[in-house]
Amino acid sequence: MIFDYETLKLIWWVLIGVLLIGFVITDGFDMGAGALLPFLGKTDEERRVIINTVGPHWDGNQVWFVTAGGAIFAAWPSVYAAAFSGFYVAMLLVLFALFFRPVGFDYRSKIDDPRWRNTWDWGLFVGGAVPALVFGVAFGNLFLGVPFQHDEFLRPSYTGSLWGLLNPFALLSGVVSLSMLVMHGAVWLQLRAEEVIAERARVAAQLAGLVLIIAFALAGIWIAVGIDGYRIISMPDAGALPNPLAKQVAVGEGSWMVNYTVYPWMILAPVTAFAGAVLTVLLARTRRPGLAFVTSALAMAGVILTAGFSLFPFVMPSSTQLNSSLTLWDASSSRLTLTVMCWAAAILVPIILAYTAWTYRAMWGRVTVQQIRDNQHSAY
Repeated sequence: MIFDYETLKLIWWVLIGVLLIGFVITDGFDMGAGALLPFLGKTDEERRVIINTVGPHWDGNQVWFVTAGGAIFAAWPSVYAAAFSGFYVAMLLVLFALFFRPVGFDYRSKIDDPRWRNTWDWGLFVGGAVPALVFGVAFGNLFLGVPFQHDEFLRPSYTGSLWGLLNPFALLSGVVSLSMLVMHGAVWLQLRAEEVIAERARVAAQLAGLVLIIAFALAGIWIAVGIDGYRIISMPDAGALPNPLAKQVAVGEGSWMVNYTVYPWMILAPVTAFAGAVLTVLLARTRRPGLAFVTSALAMAGVILTAGFSLFPFVMPSSTQLNSSLTLWDASSSRLTLTVMCWAAAILVPIILAYTAWTYRAMWGRVTVQQIRDNQHSAY
């Protein structure tokens, strides 16, 4: 596996996108199910049914999140440093919310006390809804530019705050993220939970899908006519050693839409997002959750790809010093690092995918209240 440096940079931009898509498709449905838990489960046993549809899979699904973070650290160390400085409080908020999940799954049903179990039900709601919202808010801020800059030694410094991240466009992006994960989780419950819960999930999937379609359309219009995008005026050769300050960047109205003119095939991403969401609503309505799960996954992939294609080649634009903006060309690790990581990915990713597919096949089937009653002490 011998690629030139420029090709390796592009390959890892694609691979990190694949990891993010894998994360939202797998971990997305259990986050969505968690966000729906207090609303779709009317009794304790029904809530246990919801929990046990994701119980065998959630920890394996979360590996995608850990892997994506590790890949960003290894492939784009400059992005990792700037992002985890700028989004430090937001990331802590996500981590604290995620803490509710392992503890909630394991201890929620250990004590037969309604107050205890209800508290953990809302904890699992926080563990699903808060990360989904924050991830969307973070992506929304990338389109606006993040307030950071590099000094002459390429050390990043961040000048923003958590409240600065909570601007109207970023919150709309958070609604896009939350609604698509809730839609995905609802379709999963329609597919895996017993009929009474599946019927409630069918309604939730339709509502969340409609919210996703409207919010995604509004975000697209806002980006096209209401936000000044970034563009590169000049930069060193794409295969040169990374140096963010060596390029010239400008902002202008409609710049985030230029890639769809330069690369017309990229329009397939938003088309897939809209088509997937519409089909998910229709398939959920007609009680075909298997196909709805596939179209929901396509919708989420389309949303992620739309964001990536619009930003390309930017990864983390800077609003305070335009030339400090990080792109896939000047934020990458060395050629040796990217090459070694390519070998590791080529060997390990197929193994992980095969094992994941086997676990889903081995633990497939609807979860019912009767199963919970028969396994009071072993079920979540």
